[in-house]
Amino acid sequence: MTVEAQSISQPRVALMRDPKTRGLIIQIVMIIAILAFASWLINNTIRNLAQANIASGFGFLSTRAGFDIGQVPIEYSSNSTYGRALLVGIANTIIVAIAGITLATIVGFIVGIGRLSRNYIVRGLSTVYVEVFRNIPPLLVILFWYFGVLSVLPLPRQAYELGFGTYLSNRGLQMPAAVFEPIALATLIAFVLGVIGTVVLAKANKKHQLKTGERRKTLGPALGMILGLPIAVFLVTGLPVTFEVPEATRFNLRGGWQVKPEFLALFLALSFYTASFVAEIVRAGILSVSKGQTEAASALGLTRSQLLRLVVVPQAFRVIIPPLTSQYLNLTKNSSLGLAVGYPELVAVGSTVLNQTGQSVEVVAVWMVVYLGLSVAVSAFMNWFNAKMALVER
Repeated sequence: MTVEAQSISQPRVALMRDPKTRGLIIQIVMIIAILAFASWLINNTIRNLAQANIASGFGFLSTRAGFDIGQVPIEYSSNSTYGRALLVGIANTIIVAIAGITLATIVGFIVGIGRLSRNYIVRGLSTVYVEVFRNIPPLLVILFWYFGVLSVLPLPRQAYELGFGTYLSNRGLQMPAAVFEPIALATLIAFVLGVIGTVVLAKANKKHQLKTGERRKTLGPALGMILGLPIAVFLVTGLPVTFEVPEATRFNLRGGWQVKPEFLALFLALSFYTASFVAEIVRAGILSVSKGQTEAASALGLTRSQLLRLVVVPQAFRVIIPPLTSQYLNLTKNSSLGLAVGYPELVAVGSTVLNQTGQSVEVVAVWMVVYLGLSVAVSAFMNWFNAKMALVER
């Protein structure tokens, strides 16, 4: 049969019946529709702002703010600009997010393992903890910590003394503040070099293990580089640090470093709320490990702690990490609830800027960009960590 005959015998497929062509046309139409909608939205916003005599643009960021902020991790005063004020809010958001993620991970892993404990009391308490915090809105948890726990603490002059110059009152946690001399930078450099040396040692040990099957002990050298080296440099440089201890006056506490109750309420609430979800993720990850793995480990004489640390948890990570990323993102975004107790995070500071300037579109755009950036950064790190912890089959 000739080529012409074959072409005549095989009917041509209609343009819209070809899956690839149809999908391409649909995507082009959707892109055009989205761009048209965005153009209409932008033009409509600009027109409405012009009718309301509201100037658009981000020029207001260089204008004097004129208001104070309760907690300033970076240099700021009322004479600073609106842009500087928003940077303070971003810094406070990052601080509470990192601190909350750290504590939520630790508590979540402990409670998650406790949910599988053979001890009835430990298992029961872990279950009650998870069921209580998972079924309460995070805003109520924040208000509980602020009004139900921290606000009922005694006044600073009757503050609880926790030892080592640390006091707890309704004004927050007051603790000694470390004042470092310039030469203390050498200790920080020694610590960084110790961490780098530990990473290099771990990679060399892993390469040696894959090549020979022999696993070298690295805990001692790692502790020596990470802890021993900085301590030695710290001692050699003459202990270049002094402590400013809080002093109890007639009505207040002076000096030291103060952790305000607004931060404590938000930090504790987000940590313990998110930890309840992390606990369930950890429990599901542990249960996903085949029972034969635990039986084989027990047959080799491993204790229960060794079984968890060396066999179960490393295999459970492949199940734990992906949903754990979602909880970290939720905690970061839930930090915006700090507005309810006066914690100066991004939304709280941005609301003050919005009320004073009327630049609602620009402030909301800053919120969206910052939270999108934080979410992308957390997701990228967790994806990298997930790739590092993935099981590699031979």
